[in-house]
Amino acid sequence: MAYRKPYFKKNGTFVQGHFTKTRSKSYSGKNQGCMLVIVMALTFGLAISCSESSDCPTKTCGSFSTQAQAQSTYDSDRSCYKNLDSDGDGIACENLQKK
Repeated sequence: MAYRKPYFKKNGTFVQGHFTKTRSKSYSGKNQGCMLVIVMALTFGLAISCSESSDCPTKTCGSFSTQAQAQSTYDSDRSCYKNLDSDGDGIACENLQKK
């Protein structure tokens, strides 16, 4: 909104100052479609960039018969198989038998 200063018309009448819209009606709805597309693209892009890309196969402690097998898999890629080490001490599947 903008403030319009008071003024006199040509016929001598006084028009008091007041607030007015600064945009015309033809302009106000012109870019709504473009803004919607931009907002949707940003939202979709953020959703993709924030999601974890998982190229790791799903392995649990039940997938292994011994702790040594689970440990070798865990040691091959610790970030990929971090669910095999529940307490974070570096030893995978501590509940399995050690052979």
